[in-house]
Amino acid sequence: MKIHHIAIICSNYEVSKKFYTEVLGLNIIREVYREERQSYKLDLAIGEHYVIELFSFPNPPTRPSRPESCGLRHLAFSVDNVEEKRNELISKGLNCEEIRVDEFTDKQFFFTTDPDNLPLEFYEN
Repeated sequence: MKIHHIAIICSNYEVSKKFYTEVLGLNIIREVYREERQSYKLDLAIGEHYVIELFSFPNPPTRPSRPESCGLRHLAFSVDNVEEKRNELISKGLNCEEIRVDEFTDKQFFFTTDPDNLPLEFYEN
């Protein structure tokens, strides 16, 4: 029917919480600390749509990104104005790749990363 949510494990909960809420502007639905797992779980939404479960666990292994490995390659967000979003993220201190054009759709997009180097794509709506 549709994707319900995407789960992300972060290495530093406070840094990632700030990134996803203050830098990317996602809304907090709920935040819980699970004592038995020594883990936070933060449910995040874009508008009213639940999209990301952000987890913290003690000592998670580093995510292999380069060279690319099997598994989730990147997370893509749809935006109305790619250039505007890129400029906004740069003004917030993110290192963003140059804007490219998808050769199949002629839509613009660019990449940046979250605090744990998970590639994030911003794709023209």
